[in-house]
Amino acid sequence: MTKNSLYALLMLIPLFGCQSVANKQVDKDRIVIEEKLPIIKVLDTDFSKGRLTLVHEINLHDLEKFHGHLCDGLVVGFLGIQEGLEVLYPNGVIDRTNTRIVSKSSPCLTDVAIYVTGGRYQYNSFYVDDEIQNGFYIIQRKDNNESVKVQLKKGVKPAQIDVLGGKAILGDLPPCALDTLKFLEDEFSKKLLSTNPKENFSITKLKDFKWNPILKNTYIKTDIINKNKSKCTK
Repeated sequence: MTKNSLYALLMLIPLFGCQSVANKQVDKDRIVIEEKLPIIKVLDTDFSKGRLTLVHEINLHDLEKFHGHLCDGLVVGFLGIQEGLEVLYPNGVIDRTNTRIVSKSSPCLTDVAIYVTGGRYQYNSFYVDDEIQNGFYIIQRKDNNESVKVQLKKGVKPAQIDVLGGKAILGDLPPCALDTLKFLEDEFSKKLLSTNPKENFSITKLKDFKWNPILKNTYIKTDIINKNKSKCTK
């Protein structure tokens, strides 16, 4: 090895050392974030014809991969369904084989409902209904028909998100305004994740809820409407 090449190698060592420290800090930050993520425990059968013994832990990262992205709707759905299931299953473990759910048609809310509960229309454990009043989920236990409605409390969600969101659904939001909407949604998500869910959601027990599956396939998937929108150039 020449003197110059040895010198070059010695110069790289501190760089790699700094990189290692930086990576360790990133990993440390990631661990802290992971520890703060809400978790829902669910109970499943242990194989294709198995017994009800397998426990899984579901978090927002799991949902993000299933849904395609992380957004405020996913956070609202996850925290809301967690609160509702806590009432139905006070022991903390949700029996997926004993749960069914009705959801409003939001792509985010429906994906949370399906993923967390395991509900499917073909098994009579999930359907969509935008006629739910003052709420976005109705969750029911099959064994005793105990049902709850999940609602985001008034004033929790910034009104500007719905204003801009409505324009985005119509395709009328310019590129830079679309970025503003994303920023507002991200800030709202952070707020929800950093506060007690009981401050943001209300759970109502329903005495006479009738399970009435509706089959409809004309809902608009609002999270892909602007997929070809140009980037903000400002």
